[in-house]
Amino acid sequence: MPQNKNLLMIFTRNPEPGKVKKRLAAKIGDQNALKIYTFLLQRTFRVTQDLPCDKVVYYSEEIQEKDIWDNGTFQKKKQSGKDLGERMENAFRTGFAEGYTKIAIIGSDLFDLQEEDLKKAFSGLLQTDYVIGPAQDGGYYLLGMKFLNSDLFRNKTWGTDAVLQQTLQDLKNETLTLLEERNDIDTYEDMLEHPELQQIIE
Repeated sequence: MPQNKNLLMIFTRNPEPGKVKKRLAAKIGDQNALKIYTFLLQRTFRVTQDLPCDKVVYYSEEIQEKDIWDNGTFQKKKQSGKDLGERMENAFRTGFAEGYTKIAIIGSDLFDLQEEDLKKAFSGLLQTDYVIGPAQDGGYYLLGMKFLNSDLFRNKTWGTDAVLQQTLQDLKNETLTLLEERNDIDTYEDMLEHPELQQIIE
């Protein structure tokens, strides 16, 4: 049983050209998209490294022992499942089976994610059974819960602007904390709000 009952799960893609940020790559090329994704990974690392909870990085392809996610701070696992919903459901199931009582999941492509957002998520789970961080594109950047609810991972059109509303509909009779809206970096238009990102590829 873990001593810390809070678990943050970070879903990442292995940083390889042609496999990350495909919508962005269509505009700026595979190598530049990889540069952006690597920058966002490093930013996510900085935001999460000191968070007072257990943390696990879930890799899309294979676990990398020597990378920015140091083994002393982050557990490392491989995603399993046919689609994003199944992979997230399996990760939550594993976390609860290991004895965690409050679990939140995030991606690794948020420019404006703050450590305070993550602290608010776990604080929210003290008061409500679920927490969601809405994304500007109609999805969510964070999902937290106290027990596995498989409905949240079924019958969703992943990668579309319908995911948030579909998920909120599933939770209409549940207690829920909503965090501040944040913006994923998925398209070139998303980058335009952040000169720091544009400088990476210039």
